[in-house]
Amino acid sequence: MGFLDLDRLEKSFNETRVVRDFSLSVEKGEFVSFLGPSGCGKTTTLRMIAGFETPTSGAIRIGGQDVVNVKPNRRNIGMVFQSYALFPNLTVAQNVAFGLKVSGAPRDRIAARVDEMLAMIGLPDLGGRYPFQLSGGQQQRVALARALAPAPQVLLLDEPLSALDAQIRVSLRSEIRAIQQKLGITTIYVTHDQEEALSMSDRIVVMHKGIADQVGTPSEIYNSPATRFVASFIGTLNQVDAVVEDPANGTVEVGGQRLVLGRALGRARGARVALAVRPQALRIGAPGPGEVGLSARVVETQFLGAVQRIVVDLGGAPLSLDAFNRAGAHLPQTGSQVTLSAAAEDVLVLVD
Repeated sequence: MGFLDLDRLEKSFNETRVVRDFSLSVEKGEFVSFLGPSGCGKTTTLRMIAGFETPTSGAIRIGGQDVVNVKPNRRNIGMVFQSYALFPNLTVAQNVAFGLKVSGAPRDRIAARVDEMLAMIGLPDLGGRYPFQLSGGQQQRVALARALAPAPQVLLLDEPLSALDAQIRVSLRSEIRAIQQKLGITTIYVTHDQEEALSMSDRIVVMHKGIADQVGTPSEIYNSPATRFVASFIGTLNQVDAVVEDPANGTVEVGGQRLVLGRALGRARGARVALAVRPQALRIGAPGPGEVGLSARVVETQFLGAVQRIVVDLGGAPLSLDAFNRAGAHLPQTGSQVTLSAAAEDVLVLVD
């Protein structure tokens, strides 16, 4: 059992099941991101944790206590919204102090905590300003400080950076992660941005149609996607259909060619599967020990700055491979036949 436990959560609106059989155990101090497209249920799950939505069924436990029937203001949770949600008629300092004031904290403690929070977010001299006098990034820092000021047990962030421009997002995500690690606060972060989730999280929950398709570390999610959806949603991934010929040693037929993966597939002979491989895992050249190879025809080459992307045709299926852009690098001609090679372990077999 973790510090924050979600046990078989379900949420329906009328006849629509938005969250289905969702279970997750989060350790104290862990940073977990809910990642997925719009409508996958990630924000609804966050709102159930916060107490803004009531689960149709299931349990939510914080520190071993079931809080499903506990009011939001009694859950000791801090929340940061996408829209900042600062009080426009209050100064920065007053916004940060709001939760402490509502809880009845002594005035001197409030003042000291506000100073501490403003220093932590790098705005020690802006306490007297109003929200409209701040940039978007500064407003989101204030919203974070306001959420953290009462020292909550859990911090929830609902796409807090999506309204900001790219450069500020990169800077702020590093700051949020550094603050979270410094305070050791258990954090749930909702985002549709893969890069944010991969760079910030201890673990990622990839959500799809109300369920957790895969839960794992950023490396596990990226390098070993468990389903077709995760594979297609996270990063760039080549996918081709194949037919199992020998399940025991991993022999499949793909694009009219035989490929031996050298591992049991757990599928029956004749079963259709999807093979997947990252562009950077492919190279042009004969396969070496532990590698597999396939013949393909070059369709085009694309200059992408740091890399050159080569697109090939494999029995009617397009594949991309990335090569570093080095001076004097030789690229194959369009229309030429090449041999693609990859480590057998880098070729994934996906489930639906």
